[in-house]
Amino acid sequence: MKFLKAHPTFPLLLILAGVILVAGLVLRMKDSKEDDSGETVMILSSETAMKAHTILSQGLLLPNIEDFWVTMHAAEGLTLGGYGDEVIPVLEPKLATEQDGQRLCGLARELVRAGKREHVAVLAEVLRREDSYGHTHAAESLYKVEELGDEAVMRERFVNGGDIKLRLMAAGALVRKGDEKALAFIRESRDGADPEGLQISAWLLGVIGDETDIEPLRKRIADAPTPLIRAYVENALACLGDPDGLERLARNLGDEDPVIRTYAATFAGDARAASTQVRLEAMLDDPFPDARVRAAQTLLQLSRTPR
Repeated sequence: MKFLKAHPTFPLLLILAGVILVAGLVLRMKDSKEDDSGETVMILSSETAMKAHTILSQGLLLPNIEDFWVTMHAAEGLTLGGYGDEVIPVLEPKLATEQDGQRLCGLARELVRAGKREHVAVLAEVLRREDSYGHTHAAESLYKVEELGDEAVMRERFVNGGDIKLRLMAAGALVRKGDEKALAFIRESRDGADPEGLQISAWLLGVIGDETDIEPLRKRIADAPTPLIRAYVENALACLGDPDGLERLARNLGDEDPVIRTYAATFAGDARAASTQVRLEAMLDDPFPDARVRAAQTLLQLSRTPR
């Protein structure tokens, strides 16, 4: 070592070593990096980012009513990707003319998500209606934007909603405000025999559950009644940080069923699964429109520093 320090080329050797080290770090960071909070975020090429943004912008403007929910998903993707200002002028005028209670919830939800919090009142009004047609969509939308609307009405839908999905979505909204009884009900549904109860509870627990839900969810993979429900369970495990669940989610992105691919792309965002970037980029050319939209959403979502 003394010889090296005395050698006239020693400073150059130090510089060379530094260059090699930095180059190695750059190569490792090519596809992802950690932000200041330690979260892994994707690094997209300008072409990929533009392509994802274009898919969402075009999806927001789809004119046919049968594409309504694809349009709402595009709105969600734009907001999560930092383009919520594009959503508001397109969706807000539609609130005044929309007559369908479920679609009204979709519009209000995405406007709330984009920053127009006053439209929580629309969701609360639909949840209060005597006609139950829009109740589940209202409860689900309030859960997604982390609001209760009218807490007494939400609790009534949870306790006496009848339909398992309505009860679970109301429970999810209540859990986000600290309700332990609602969380216990979701976990009972996770372990129960109702297929829809398992599917919806797995989704919820992937977001609002914790590590204690991992083993019970693993046990449901083998007896999941349909491939889609099994995928929900697998994707939820990925969201909870389970390595095997993450591998399964990655496989689901390539499933022959376009619905399974689409949900996997959505869950990849919840799981902050930056390791799925290559597969998500390939899905930007998926023949199924909603799969393209959800892949674009997650790519933009995970390429931004979490707020």
